[in-house]
Amino acid sequence: MKITALLVLKSPGDSSASGGEQQQAVVLANASDVSHFGYFQRAAAREFILFVARTVALRTPAGSRQNVLEEYQKTFGESWRTTKTDVTQPWQYLDDALTKYQDPAEADKLLKIQRDLDETKIILHKTIDSVLARGERLDSLVEKSSDLSISSQMFYKQAKKTNSCCTIL
Repeated sequence: MKITALLVLKSPGDSSASGGEQQQAVVLANASDVSHFGYFQRAAAREFILFVARTVALRTPAGSRQNVLEEYQKTFGESWRTTKTDVTQPWQYLDDALTKYQDPAEADKLLKIQRDLDETKIILHKTIDSVLARGERLDSLVEKSSDLSISSQMFYKQAKKTNSCCTIL
């Protein structure tokens, strides 16, 4: 799944709403990549992203995104507290995060581990298949060999029967 946008919004507190009207969340920073949308759909996609971001910001409890708040304050200071309108300051932290998390395996450590396990499993299956193929070739070589004595051939066959409990089906 591709990440299309990352936004940082200031959500008005419940007590800051005046009268019966609810205030909107204010955009502080925005990083988006709508290049995978058609040219004529890009503006509508940006509008929809902004609508969803404002809705989520209003419904998210205060203080639940502490890490983003700390990073934003490191870069821009306390100016966000007094902002009343949308500000679209370029923020390299968002651009880097948008690029980094385009690959879901980067964002999710469990997914990365699962992918590594799948690769290891494939390699292991190939190795087992090649070992089994070598075993079949060894059987044919023993049968064809005229240089081996009868006792050596009997020893090989007996060892094969003894080790047959360890074969992978």
